[in-house]
Amino acid sequence: METPKPSAYRRHRSPGRPTRAHAETRNLELLDKALDLFLENGFERTTIEAITSAVGMAKRTVYARYGDKETLFRTALQRAIDEFIVPLDQLRAAETEDFEQSLNEIGHILVANITSPNGIRLMRITNTESAHMPEIGEYTLRSGTKPTVSYLSNLFQRRLPERFADPVEAHDFAYAFLHLVAGGPANIMAWGIALSPDEIERQTKVAVRLFLHGILH
Repeated sequence: METPKPSAYRRHRSPGRPTRAHAETRNLELLDKALDLFLENGFERTTIEAITSAVGMAKRTVYARYGDKETLFRTALQRAIDEFIVPLDQLRAAETEDFEQSLNEIGHILVANITSPNGIRLMRITNTESAHMPEIGEYTLRSGTKPTVSYLSNLFQRRLPERFADPVEAHDFAYAFLHLVAGGPANIMAWGIALSPDEIERQTKVAVRLFLHGILH
C-alpha cells in the first residue's frame, strides 16, 4: 500500500486553534455587540449570557479574557471612546486663511463625528451610565473633549490674538463652541429625533455664524 505524501496529511488535518487575527476580530465583534446590548437594555439588565449568545461565543472565553461584566463594559466603552476621538491633525488640516470658513470646516468634522451612529451610541451610553460610574465621563472628558478644547483655544488665540489675549477666556469660548456647534444636533439626535444631512448642515452653519458674530461684537 502506498504511503500518503506528507502534503496529504496537511490537507486533511483538522483545524487548529484560531489565528491571532481571527481571535482579535471576534473580540472586536464581542465589544461592539456588548455596547449595543448595554445601550438597549442598560448595564444592570444586560447579562454575559445575552452578549455571548448574540455573538455565538462561549461564556468561558469571555470570562477568561475579561473576568466579569463590568470589566467587559469598561473595555468596550473605552475602545468606543478611543475610536470616537477626532485626530487633531484632521482638525488642523481643515484650517484655511478664512477664519469663518475654518470654523465651518472644523464644525462639520466635529458634528459628523458626534452624529454618526457610533457617536450617538457612545453619547447615550455615557449619559446613562456615568451617574453610576463617574469615571466614564471623566475618561471621555480627558481623552476626547480636553484635547479638542485645547486645540480650539489655541486656534482662537492664533487667529484673534487681541480678542483672546486671556487664555482662560479662549478656553471657555472653546467649550462654548463645542456645546453650540456640535452639541445642538447631537442632543436632538440622542433624543431619537432624526435630522437629515441638509438640516445638520444648516444648523452647523447657523451655529458657527452665531458663535463668530458673538465673539466679534
